[in-house]
Amino acid sequence: MFRKIFEDNIEKYIKEDFVVGLDVANGATYKVAENVFKKLGIKYKIINNNPNGININENCGSTHLEGLKKFVLENKLSLGIAYDGDGDRCLAIDEKGNEINGDVLLAIFSNYLKEKNSLNKNTVVATIMSNLGLSKFGEKNEITIKQTKVGDRYVLEEMLKNGYNLGGEQSGHIIMLDYNPTGDGILTSLMLIQILLEKNISASKLANIIEIYPQVLINAKINSNKKNEFESNKDIQNKIEDLKNNILKDGRVVIRPSGTEPLIRVMIEGKDIKLITKYANELAKYIEEKLG
Repeated sequence: MFRKIFEDNIEKYIKEDFVVGLDVANGATYKVAENVFKKLGIKYKIINNNPNGININENCGSTHLEGLKKFVLENKLSLGIAYDGDGDRCLAIDEKGNEINGDVLLAIFSNYLKEKNSLNKNTVVATIMSNLGLSKFGEKNEITIKQTKVGDRYVLEEMLKNGYNLGGEQSGHIIMLDYNPTGDGILTSLMLIQILLEKNISASKLANIIEIYPQVLINAKINSNKKNEFESNKDIQNKIEDLKNNILKDGRVVIRPSGTEPLIRVMIEGKDIKLITKYANELAKYIEEKLG
């Protein structure tokens, strides 16, 4: 199915020197990705395509990008593509070895679809954990960024409810409802390749469409019975508001409880990595003191 969607454009714009590195994570895409790329005439080099039943995602794929970065640079490839074990996610590496995460993919895809008048309601659905840079990109390009709770099911729910056709998560789980009702790593990678070839620019230049802000995530260990008290604790809320209003004028604070562990996740974004690391550690320690 995906071959039919992309074959005309890819055949039209494919270049002899365009070569993609594929990391299939010893998982679900280890055969099908290679078949699709062969049939589309995309040159590729493949790694981690020898599953043995227990090596899925083992130091490879979209959750471990170090090997693919090295592979792209050593082989001077145009692009690296990493799928996860079950094949629903995709992240990329540009020709310089830099990561292209899900937020960057959403920016690239939404800009492309908007240019073609194919981005429904000029809106992208992301989650509260998406980078602040995505929101700034949206403001600059007149694209609305809707945010949901963390989880692709919430993203899909929002898309179906309001008729949006593009959404996803930073992890590379991208949903394009015009083609598929769920995330699919191969679909995501082919969309990226089509855009690269059509625009005839390098992956690093294409990814430069968005500025990704440094993001620090610290876990505060708390008493499991007090997990939801951070919302009603006035001292904690005052501390958060003080951070938001007086310190992080060009940043963001997101606090949420873990769904499975006695933890409060403290995420802070901003331009200065040293400062946001300091503030995130201070806030996490404060929450532990109050709710430990």
